[in-house]
Amino acid sequence: LSKMVPEVLGITLDEAVAQEPRLRQLYDEDDRVRDLIDIARNLEGLFKSSGIHAAGVVIGDKPLWEYCPVFRGANNELVTQFAKEDVEEVGLVKFDFLGLKTLTVIDDAVRMINRDRAGPQHLDMSVLSLHDPAVYRLISRGDTDGVFQLESGGFRDLLKKLKPDKFEDIVAAVALYRPGPLNSGMLDDFIARKHGRQAISYPHPSLKEILHETYGVIVYQEQVMQIAQVMASYTLGEADLLRRAMGKKKVEAMAAQSIRFVEGSVKNGIPAEKAQEIFDLLAKFAAYGFNKCVSSNTVI
Repeated sequence: LSKMVPEVLGITLDEAVAQEPRLRQLYDEDDRVRDLIDIARNLEGLFKSSGIHAAGVVIGDKPLWEYCPVFRGANNELVTQFAKEDVEEVGLVKFDFLGLKTLTVIDDAVRMINRDRAGPQHLDMSVLSLHDPAVYRLISRGDTDGVFQLESGGFRDLLKKLKPDKFEDIVAAVALYRPGPLNSGMLDDFIARKHGRQAISYPHPSLKEILHETYGVIVYQEQVMQIAQVMASYTLGEADLLRRAMGKKKVEAMAAQSIRFVEGSVKNGIPAEKAQEIFDLLAKFAAYGFNKCVSSNTVI
């Protein structure tokens, strides 16, 4: 029977029966074939397997089964039967907790160092300075073997060009070292502006304080939220909805946000044309935007 189904990508059973006369004849004349195809129709389009996100944790204020169907995983863990986007739609909060072996290596090293140390020689990772020039010289040379996120050949080349001299530069580099910013030239602009080879400019004078640390380049989702607050008087809640709409590329939501952004900016004395230009810039950025809080914690 399966060999009678036309080899057409995405064909359904109904279409197969309609297109293949032999299959249609068997369906009409053989009760077993009819039962088989009718049962298969009910299964058609259902998921054939389940997968569990390696670092995904779902949190609710009530048992999860009051929000969505659940099942038990191989290790008896409770797992949602909804995909990651859908669990948020029903009111659950989703987090990705990344486990790194690098942290274990650092913890083991610190315990070994402190085994025979006491007093002022005791090493406390929580009080290490983020302003040590020697560390930035080492990083600028690309000597980052074993440093999470900074150890690939491409990232080492980036560090040699960027020559970071403050923690914020490394955070921005982690956020920008991805296909979108690399292909758009954002990373090259960032480096050129840092070293004075390109003039630092801002989309609007009111955004200088927000974009100062990234040399006028929009790098983080948090900056998008701040721009919406300053230019269009968004509340924090509204700004987060804008971030979500941009991140998920929801066309209808983005159209509504565009109207809200322009109208709010006009009330603050910003011309509608300029407001629309900046909104379009934010929307373009959203294709590869990264959040600063994740980038900062990743570097730490």
